[in-house]
Amino acid sequence: MNGTALEGVLGIWKPAGWTSHDVVAKARRILKVKRIGHTGTLDPAVTGVLPICIGRATRMVEYLQEMPKTYEALLRFGIATDTEDIGGEVVERQDASHLTEADMRAAALSFVGDIEQIPPMVSAVKVDGKRLYDLARQGVTVERKPRPVTIHGIEILACEAEGPHPELRFSVTCSKGTYIRTLCVDIGRKLGVPAVMAELVRTVSAGLTKADCLTLEELAELQERGALGEKLLEADKLLGFMPAAKASAKASLHALQGKPVPAAWLSPAPDGTGLWRLYREEDEAFLGLFEPVPGAGSLRPVKVFHPSEDAGEA
Repeated sequence: MNGTALEGVLGIWKPAGWTSHDVVAKARRILKVKRIGHTGTLDPAVTGVLPICIGRATRMVEYLQEMPKTYEALLRFGIATDTEDIGGEVVERQDASHLTEADMRAAALSFVGDIEQIPPMVSAVKVDGKRLYDLARQGVTVERKPRPVTIHGIEILACEAEGPHPELRFSVTCSKGTYIRTLCVDIGRKLGVPAVMAELVRTVSAGLTKADCLTLEELAELQERGALGEKLLEADKLLGFMPAAKASAKASLHALQGKPVPAAWLSPAPDGTGLWRLYREEDEAFLGLFEPVPGAGSLRPVKVFHPSEDAGEA
């Protein structure tokens, strides 16, 4: 994605105690831009990778936030809270010292695959037009419908089976909309004991890791030195899971005019369904996202990006 103004994706390492909105607001002030947003909320107590989209890259948020995310969590058995994490009010205690390491590992790994979760009352899910967390603040609990999510993989990192409240530390890669606190509670429920999420860090989001991230302090320093450009990532390049094709001069003209592009004018010629990233053959400029029209032998525009367009807004 080209442009003379600030544009692209930055990985920010979100500190504890900040909302995702707080981080975006701080980044907006540092960068002095209007078009800025994040690709997926983190709770205030959670730290980790928070991708920030700047300028026209904000048009890619909906696709970046659909990508799988990875978290590192600490699960503590024998305790339950009203928020499903350690910051809530304890509502149940039980001696879970009978659990073995094998028990805990097997229970956690059994959740890999397509599962259903009941969203916690502290989530942003709406029921009858009201956010669950708003109802929870009023002391109201309502019935929630299970929602399908996918656990792509779980890796056990450590296990402490001693004492009344054994702990399991694991890494989990999951689909958008997965609640790790609820996963922790459900693992405990499978073993017949209460459980709570004691810690959570997001280690991967939109393909970015901690190594790709800046702290807010580092962001301010780089901006002051005028060295931020080297850290900006092109949003279209992060969508590597989408196939890409090169467009001839004629195809590029059609694409930039928002017209359907014959698949035969592209290399390779797209087929099937799903979004394709198109690039101008002569200079590899990103033209946008296009999707095949069933039975038409062409692709229609979904998001068009003009290479000469002024990218950002100061």
